[in-house]
Amino acid sequence: MRLHRNLVFATIDALAEIFNEGFYADKVIEKTLKRDKRWGSRDRSFIAETTYDIVRWKRLYAEIAEVKEPFSREDLFRMFAVWCVLRGIKLPDWPQFEATPVRRIKGKFDELSKTRKYRESVPDWLDELGAKELGDKTWTKELHALNTQAPVVIRANKLKTTPQQLAETLLEEGIETANLRNYPEALQLKERANIFKTKAFKDGLFEVQDASSQRVAEFLNVEPGMRVVDTCAGAGGKTLHLAALMENKGQIIALDIYGNKLKELKRRAKRAGAHNIDTRSIDSTKVIKKLYNTADRVLIDAPCSGLGVLSRNPDAKWKLQPEFLENIRNTQLEILQKYSRIVKNGGKLVYATCSILPSENQQQVQKFLKTEEGSEFTLKKEKTILSSESGYDGFYMALLEKK
Repeated sequence: MRLHRNLVFATIDALAEIFNEGFYADKVIEKTLKRDKRWGSRDRSFIAETTYDIVRWKRLYAEIAEVKEPFSREDLFRMFAVWCVLRGIKLPDWPQFEATPVRRIKGKFDELSKTRKYRESVPDWLDELGAKELGDKTWTKELHALNTQAPVVIRANKLKTTPQQLAETLLEEGIETANLRNYPEALQLKERANIFKTKAFKDGLFEVQDASSQRVAEFLNVEPGMRVVDTCAGAGGKTLHLAALMENKGQIIALDIYGNKLKELKRRAKRAGAHNIDTRSIDSTKVIKKLYNTADRVLIDAPCSGLGVLSRNPDAKWKLQPEFLENIRNTQLEILQKYSRIVKNGGKLVYATCSILPSENQQQVQKFLKTEEGSEFTLKKEKTILSSESGYDGFYMALLEKK
């Protein structure tokens, strides 16, 4: 592989923003890719994938390069040189790469690879926490899986097409997909591609949604004609799935504290042809209270650490702090207590997170069942999805029924 100066410099600029200024990697990459209209798809994928790679392995590369945060431009070039050497890419004869100790890089990599926190590139506290909650063996496997680039999975929108028809439509646009066994609406791309530019996407035939995430709406066991409340709807990936499972019949009330996310949901719902979604911004406690005891089904896709989706958000492990986890656990329990009151007698509730930590999952459900609100519910079933076993995002979901 021959390195091009403008692409390498764009990558270094992106890394400086992510590491030193704390911007989110996906937003920085999105902005960086718009810098030069002459860049082709190969150029863009080089910038995106190299940036994500160096973000993913930040601790390991910084240790090998012997640099510390905040990183100077020179430091970032040293980390980039480590990335190149470990991939067998010949370093160009540029001033930035003068005197790069190629042999020493390989030796340090072999030495550091013996220690999990360096090998899998995670902060000390997170490595200790994961091992404590999941056990050494499971945590080691899970970390390794979460450091693998996530595949691109889409969900066929059954309001407009079937997975088979969608596969044929995408093939006509030059995109090959494969069916996923045991995931009825999912297709996986055989090669990464910008599928948002396809006519199939613009026509609302599919949404990008990880295979594990597609399990959540199914777990809620909805039927056409029901009244369903999605309490933390966000931009609505799971809301849209619920609408398809309900065949556009009944009512879905999509709630969120962020109005801008609900605007995006409205836009997506229009494209998907989902007409049974009513968006409501949670701007006061009245919004929730009005819904008490009215819903057949309630989905709580709770805010969480996001540890199950590190393969697609590698910068999250550097942004996450122990105190955030403590706060989010308190928030999760509060949300469960408050939003569970929306379920009517005989109705069902799903509590879900994209975390793999029992303290955010099973332990939260057990805590909830011991509260006044939780005493009205029984746990029907729960499911933990580990990336190391599924090959997709890590998730947890619990189905509770109101007596």
